[in-house]
Amino acid sequence: MVSGRALHFVFKVADRTLTAKFYREILGMKVLRHEEFSEGCEAACNGPYANRWSKTMVGYGPEDTHFVVELTYNYGVTHYEQGNDFLGITVQSSESLKRAQTNNWPIKEHNGLKYVEAPGGYKFYIVDKPQPVDKGEPINRAKAYGRIAFSCPFDEQPVIDKKIQDANETILTPLISLDTPGKATVRVIILADPDGHEICFVDDESFRQLSQVDPSSDAELDKFIKSDKSRA
Repeated sequence: MVSGRALHFVFKVADRTLTAKFYREILGMKVLRHEEFSEGCEAACNGPYANRWSKTMVGYGPEDTHFVVELTYNYGVTHYEQGNDFLGITVQSSESLKRAQTNNWPIKEHNGLKYVEAPGGYKFYIVDKPQPVDKGEPINRAKAYGRIAFSCPFDEQPVIDKKIQDANETILTPLISLDTPGKATVRVIILADPDGHEICFVDDESFRQLSQVDPSSDAELDKFIKSDKSRA
């Protein structure tokens, strides 16, 4: 029996070169897989854009066993309007602070918590305690919004779909199959919680195939960064 699990958080990134440096050289994460798409995603994975884009998964280990980060890059988009839907991710890693110092990457502090910012202003708190959430302000997802993804058994997705419909809750994207060129097709359903946060449920069986670490991804990412002229 397959149990559900948290998979990743999605960030939309405008500067892929500096973003790659931050996750690899500051946080010390590895590029797990990199994928290029010629058209926008039917499930709005790359946001409200119908253009060429890429997806890069980074983390401290395979997504099969680790919660990781998805970096979504839209060719030609040089800036995203930030909302207030993301407060920060906490990472326990004194090594990251040392790497930040070595690379002259700013280490900031807020309420006694040290943090570093990824390009785009996304905060990573380098401590071992939860970050308090202020729910007093309405959520503004703006255009750089993210979503959290969970895997679940393929057969449970229709059950989730029915429960949400029966409860008159919000389904942003009904059950849909998404293709990745040369890789496995996965089925997803995307919901919204009462605050408007996106929640994606991916079928675990296909996702385990799609999320296999691709050793060539590091080189692939660098190749496309080098050849990208969309920001010129």
